[in-house]
This record gives sequence, C-alpha cells and structure tokens, in this order.
Amino acid sequence: MNALKKIYDKNELTFALMWIGIYVVLLSLANSISAGIGVDFSAHAVLNVLLTVSLFLFIKKNGLMEKYGLCKTSIPASKFLWYIPLVLLASHNLWNGVTMNLPVAGTVCYIIHMICVGFMEEVIFRGLLFKAIAKDNVKEAIIISSVTFGMGHIVNLFNGSGMELFSNVCQVVGAIAIGFLFVLIYHRGGSLISCIVTHSAIDVASVFNNGDMTTEVHILFTLSRLVIVVAYTLVLLKTLPKAETAKQ
Repeated sequence: MNALKKIYDKNELTFALMWIGIYVVLLSLANSISAGIGVDFSAHAVLNVLLTVSLFLFIKKNGLMEKYGLCKTSIPASKFLWYIPLVLLASHNLWNGVTMNLPVAGTVCYIIHMICVGFMEEVIFRGLLFKAIAKDNVKEAIIISSVTFGMGHIVNLFNGSGMELFSNVCQVVGAIAIGFLFVLIYHRGGSLISCIVTHSAIDVASVFNNGDMTTEVHILFTLSRLVIVVAYTLVLLKTLPKAETAKQ
C-alpha cells in the first residue's frame, strides 16, 4: 500500500493509467487461466475480487471515499428522475428473454466477476482517470473518460470471448454513451454509487441474456438503449446542479 501511495502522491494520472493497465492485462489473461481450470470465469472472479478489495482498501485507508464518489449524493432522487432510466438500462440484457448460458458454477463465477467489474470500471475510469484529468480540464476529462471506457471494450474481439465484430461495435458505441452519462452523474452528483450498481446490474444480467435474435432486432435494441441514454443525459444536464454546487 505504501508503494501505491507514493505513486498516487507523485502523479494521479500515472496511478489511474497503472490501474487501467493492470485491470485490462489481468482480465485478458484470465480467459486462458479459467479454461485451464475448467470452470468458466473462475479466474476472472478470483482476480477481480483481489483487484476490487485492493483498490477499495487503498481508497478507504487514504481517506479518498468522498473524492472518488464512494458516498451518498446530497442531491434529491427527484433530480435524477428517481433513477428510473437507470433501472431500464440495467434490465436491457433481459429484454429478449432469459436463458441460462453457463453451468451453475460458471454462472456464479460470472456474477461475482461482473459485480467487481461494475466497481472497478467505474472507479478507475469515472473516478481515478476523470479526477486526474479534470484538475486541468473538465471537458477534456469527460471526453477522455467516456471514450477510453468505450474503446476499452475492443479488447473483447481479441481476448477469446468469442464476440463478433458487429456485437462489439454496438458494445463500444453503447459504452461510450453510457460512459458519458455516468461521468455526468458522478461529476454533477458527487457519487458513483448509482453508476456502480447500474453497471454491475447490466453486466450480471448479460449472463442470462437470450442472444437468439436477428440483426434487425439487435439494432433495434441497441438504438432503444441509446435513446434512453441520450434522453436521460439531456434531462440530467437540466436537472442536476453545476458541479461546483454539488457535494464533492
């Protein structure tokens, strides 16, 4: 922890990029490790729990919980439309029906892994990376945080996940849009909790996603999600206070 604190104190951006690099590399390697173990996502679950606990303890030990949004927002739920659009987004993987895509052991490991993914990706992209860049330029931080988060999903084409190009393009576009929405919620609202919960719920539900759909239906679902994200973002730009008046 002392070594991490030294890196953090020296340069927050370097610290953020270090965590992004560690996260991407380890989870990319986890595919082959899990295959060797013989239980789907077993290595992902173990590695991601270790990463999540390590990062959480670092943030808590150094009094950074409020800085990185691991706290309640001071803004009333009505300003967020009672989070109803986030509930819709969290359920989108179930819109085409529910099915078991993995054996029970693999499903449990996948759920644990994805709960941690929600925490890790929100904290490192929306928290660490955004805050490090926002000290100099908030607009640039919003763009970089959102685009980097979205483009990071390209790794699914090469890490053995089996994702096809069209699905990956939809995932990247959707991730950039959701990344912008989440950074707005964090920047204006001062909390990452709703983003973490929604992100984890979206990813957990994906293990029960019925992917048996035509290209046309896939496009329709993708556009529907995009409409929800864009509309909600525009509403929040009007309802949420400017960042300087929100609890930081």
